[in-house]
Formats: sequence, C-alpha cells, structure tokens
Amino acid sequence: MNRWLQALTLAISLPSAPTLGGELLGITPDELETLKAQGVPVVDVRTPEEWHKTGVIEGSKPLTFFDSKGAYDAAAWMRQLKTVVPDAARPVVLVCRSGNRTAVVGKMLAQEPGYERVYHLEKGLQVWSAEGHKLTPCGSC
Repeated sequence: MNRWLQALTLAISLPSAPTLGGELLGITPDELETLKAQGVPVVDVRTPEEWHKTGVIEGSKPLTFFDSKGAYDAAAWMRQLKTVVPDAARPVVLVCRSGNRTAVVGKMLAQEPGYERVYHLEKGLQVWSAEGHKLTPCGSC
C-alpha cells in the first residue's frame, strides 16, 4: 500500500484530539480564487512530474509532500513551508490532484501550533479544471 494511502488511512482512523493548532477547512475553486486574490499563499503539494504534466495554479508555490512512491519527510517539508509562509498565523491553501493528499497534509499542518487557518481545495485540481479554472505551465518547478 502506498505510504500516502497509509497516512490517509491513519489520519482518518485516529480520533481527533485537542490541539494547539487550528482546523482544516475544505474550499471550492471559487473560494480559492477569492483567497488567492486576498494574497493567501497557495501551496501545491504534488510531485514535479505532476506539475509539469498538468501545470499549476498561477502564483502557487510548488512544494512536494509525498514523493512518487508515497514517502515523505514531514519535518523537512515544514522547514520548506516556512520559507513560503514564514508567519504561521497567516492562512494557507493546499492543493493536489484530488484533495486526498491535501486532506492528510492539511490535517497535520492544522495540528501545528500557530496554524489556525489551513484550507485545502476539496476534490483538488480535478474539480478546478472541470469548473473551467486555468492551470499555467510550471516553468520554474
């Protein structure tokens, strides 16, 4: 079983415990557009292969969480995220292909102290594209 699928299964099966962080909020493509217009950073957690194949949301920051084999290093990803979103009090939007990875990553991030407003695009870039929103080539990925 893929490691990301194992992580998803684990995240869903664990009881929710009180945390010092915030909560994960699912959003629609239109809500993402509104948050993006307000300057909320958008972080694309997919792999470089996916970015190049489909493109990215314009202005999003590519930052892979799970590699192509499902492996991940949460501590290293958090260090990289802090270069993109240095202020944990600032909201952040996570995107992936279907919303499954961002559900796992977002839940983890929302449990980190200071991250009170973590959003993820429900149903991911599949619904983004299906609703007519554009993706742009990932030239700097």
